[in-house]
Amino acid sequence: MIKKTAILWSILFASLLIFSCTKDPDPVNEADVLVKYLESADSPLHKDFVNSDLPTIIAADEVKTLNETNQVYIIDIRTAADFALGHIKNAHNVATADALTHIEGVNLTPFTKVAVVCYTGQTAGFVASLLRIMGYDKVYSMKWGMCSWNSFFASKWNTAIATGNTYQAQFTATETAKAAKGALPVLSTGKTTGLDILKARVNALLAEGFTPASVNTTTLFGNLTGYYVVNYWPAAQYTDPGHIPGSMQYTPKESIKLATDLMTLPTDKPVAVYCYTGQTSAFLVAYLRLLGYDAKSVLYGTNGMIYDKMVTKQMTVWNAAQIKGYTYE
Repeated sequence: MIKKTAILWSILFASLLIFSCTKDPDPVNEADVLVKYLESADSPLHKDFVNSDLPTIIAADEVKTLNETNQVYIIDIRTAADFALGHIKNAHNVATADALTHIEGVNLTPFTKVAVVCYTGQTAGFVASLLRIMGYDKVYSMKWGMCSWNSFFASKWNTAIATGNTYQAQFTATETAKAAKGALPVLSTGKTTGLDILKARVNALLAEGFTPASVNTTTLFGNLTGYYVVNYWPAAQYTDPGHIPGSMQYTPKESIKLATDLMTLPTDKPVAVYCYTGQTSAFLVAYLRLLGYDAKSVLYGTNGMIYDKMVTKQMTVWNAAQIKGYTYE
């Protein structure tokens, strides 16, 4: 009897040992790993880019000056057809999906800065943000895009502000509180380290392009309750000149941290982020999409909503003075 009992205990112990050896490890919370990595000194930039330097934008006149002495490397991410119609001298036409692969193959040592150029500065902001986060600390987006280079390219911004007061009557000073903190999004790259998860996410977002990361004002205002709307402005401006009804104020370089308000963003509905011009929000949305949020930058920002109010408040606006009239090839 004692022998049988000993045998049974041996079988049970062996079964437990086999089970413990074959049991799957606890799954990695990829979003948590990634955000902690990007907020740390171990990140490719050795700092929290979103809450320190974002956005990194360069004006057209500086691009021109640096280009005259071969100090800037220019990546033009517009279509090949539009690039052929006219582009900045020395610019390299690169598809958005290939931006990271391209810059990885360039010796940037001779250059002071890298300028990413698009039509309006918004897609360039999205791409520049991803390249910056990957550690390319010379990367900037060119403000206003090619619209600011010469009037030949300026139609997109001119069109955007032509109806720029459409939503002026809807803006409000009534505050909406942020949502309660919840969980981070679920990522499934299959990677386990911050750097590997980051690389996988950057490649995926560049392949998708900026279109899924943006929303126009008509779509947004047609379904305001369908979005969690983020006002990415200082608190004082949230009240004056006001904000989109139902939008919540998040302070630039303060709010989008794991320890503060990042986890108040929902994972079950799209997050629409707006700023003055759509350029800063494009930078931020790139980061939020890295973490798995369905974030979308509101195209042209409040230049396309309350243009006259912005002029009165001396906020950043597109106007004829932004068009430099520089030569192109």
